[in-house]
Amino acid sequence: MGKTYVELTGPLIELISQQHVFFVATAPLEAGGRVNVSPKGLDSFRILGPKEVAYLDLTGSGVETIAHVRQNGRLTILFCTLEGPPKIVRLYGRGEVLEAGTPAFDALAPRFASLPGARAIIRLAIEQVSDSCGYGVPEYEFRGEREVLPAWAARKSDEELVEYRRTKNARSIDGLPGID
Repeated sequence: MGKTYVELTGPLIELISQQHVFFVATAPLEAGGRVNVSPKGLDSFRILGPKEVAYLDLTGSGVETIAHVRQNGRLTILFCTLEGPPKIVRLYGRGEVLEAGTPAFDALAPRFASLPGARAIIRLAIEQVSDSCGYGVPEYEFRGEREVLPAWAARKSDEELVEYRRTKNARSIDGLPGID
């Protein structure tokens, strides 16, 4: 039977800290809008406190999470153990987008590894935490991080990344504003 918590506790912090992948889920307010679920990795997640977490958002082909969080703030982050005992942990709360180059981004950026193509930090104020068994999740063995995205971004100049974001990340697939 799953449990709910008002904040992250020691055992949940330890479990989250051991995971190599997590998933973020968002949705626009419009009933016809698309629900988005995005996998994340590359050691980009940080626990800031018992009721606050953040992850480094890298330049990519879409901008759904940023657009949805800007529109309504709703954000869920899911962790599931793929090695060891099965467990699922969900963090529910209000997200905030801290774009690269802003004082808020600059204040948190030292908490993360310097990864090429960083475009924002997504911060989550936790309202509820839940866990469940994860018995239906298969086991996988971690072999390493994929370096394709950082390598792609490292080959681009700052100007090329700005242009990419301007053309590919300005709007979500539902037409919501993305990267400024």
